[in-house]
Amino acid sequence: MEALSLQLIAQWAKNFAVGDDDVDFVVNLLLEKETPLTIREISRILVEQRLLEEAAALEEQYKDALIYNPAESYDVGQKLIFPALSFEQATVQAVRAGDNPEYGDFSVIQVTFSDGQQREFAAALTQPHKLNDEAASGVVALAGNDFSADDILQYADEDIIDIVEEALEANDTLIRLSKHWFPRDLMLDVDEGQLNLAEAVLELSEGEPLETPDIVKQIGGISSNSPLDLQVFSLNGAMNNDGRFDEVGPMGKVLWYLVRNEPQAVQQVPPMLHYHAIDFDPSVVSGEALDLVQEIADELSDLPVQRGVTEGSLTLIYPHRRVGTLPLNGNIRALFPYAQRTSKIYITLVDAADGEEFIGWVVPGARYIYGLLPLYTKHAIPIGAYVHVQQADTPDRVVIRFDTHRARTEWLPIFIPKGDQITFENTRRAIGADFDPLLILGIDDLQAVDDLVDTWNGQRRTLVALLRAIIPELCRLTPQATAHAKTIYSAVNVVRRCPPGVILAMLRTNPDFVDVGGNYWQLADN
Repeated sequence: MEALSLQLIAQWAKNFAVGDDDVDFVVNLLLEKETPLTIREISRILVEQRLLEEAAALEEQYKDALIYNPAESYDVGQKLIFPALSFEQATVQAVRAGDNPEYGDFSVIQVTFSDGQQREFAAALTQPHKLNDEAASGVVALAGNDFSADDILQYADEDIIDIVEEALEANDTLIRLSKHWFPRDLMLDVDEGQLNLAEAVLELSEGEPLETPDIVKQIGGISSNSPLDLQVFSLNGAMNNDGRFDEVGPMGKVLWYLVRNEPQAVQQVPPMLHYHAIDFDPSVVSGEALDLVQEIADELSDLPVQRGVTEGSLTLIYPHRRVGTLPLNGNIRALFPYAQRTSKIYITLVDAADGEEFIGWVVPGARYIYGLLPLYTKHAIPIGAYVHVQQADTPDRVVIRFDTHRARTEWLPIFIPKGDQITFENTRRAIGADFDPLLILGIDDLQAVDDLVDTWNGQRRTLVALLRAIIPELCRLTPQATAHAKTIYSAVNVVRRCPPGVILAMLRTNPDFVDVGGNYWQLADN
């Protein structure tokens, strides 16, 4: 499209507004169709209607008017349009003979414009003239819009839709459900019996969420005399207001699930993943410390989302490995579906190794994906392992891949609770997947870890106390008697959920800890 046309579209969109008459038009249209419409469909209809109104107004404005052509003769009282003067309209007031031997016989017309200005123009001109040629070739046209609703929505759809949506939201007679709009009073009544049938249908779906049209069909419909779209819309409204049902579809897709069948870790953030926020000064986390925060890419860190990617990678820390979740960090956030109004999204996790499928749940508010424990167990994935995520063929399917190989014996620190004390021991273990050597930890006695966590939580011990307990024990494992911040971060998260920025801020601002360079640390009294 030419630059001039784009400018005209931009100006048209800038001047676009939705008034009460437009909303009334939409309401009447919905009443007539008896079918809910999406905001995009309504926006298109309003744009098309506005273009028709403008064309009709233009036609009325220039009704019975002629395009001025110097070669034509005109009579007093005729209306003329002057394209060269921005399509101004004028009325012929007088006609007299012209007097210029160079042009032969011709007439002069006196016209009056709408602002009262009077001017004279040549008429009945037999000599060649640019305006004669343009009129004859069809170059001159009325100043209407030479673009369509498609053109406008292609280049200014977000602005137009926002304007329309704001106007509809301000109208109490309309209701929006699952991106569709309809008059509130005309929704079909859905009785308790029909909702009970919907519950039974979902119970028998073997753990699969169902789309609303499928539910409507299986319960025998809401009203035999109403369009299916209206039945779907009305059932969506009724199920949305019933606590037994949860809408778990991604953006643009409505899927229903029974709340009681959702995993507990989807309904409520597991305690191991719950972060009790700690105030700290983020400005102290700079230089190599900030680089480390970005490298770890903890989902609780304030880092940007990587857009336009088709795959991403991350490392696994203890709480996610234990619960069976995947951190929804900036590296992979764009690979998972999202929703505006639902707090959880049902997805399918595909094992890249053999194509086996698992049920997954995206919990965007808490920044994790639940349902990976079977995958972790299947491939014996350790704490600190690399996890790769790829887009699949549809937005609600995601491929999970690990760098697995034949098990090799590796040295790694084992987290060993002794009462309420934390100790570590370097031990050889068979590991069958690639991992970050600074994040990997082994845990042999999960119950002992749980007991230790309960004790520390019951004593309300601080993060600084936890660091003082962990760092000297980790230092015992290396000849340099130092502990890397990554390893400290991994060990801290066995006991309490905490992002790396907070840990690094505590290390940098508390005199109990000494930075020995390269993100390695010691206790000051070591």
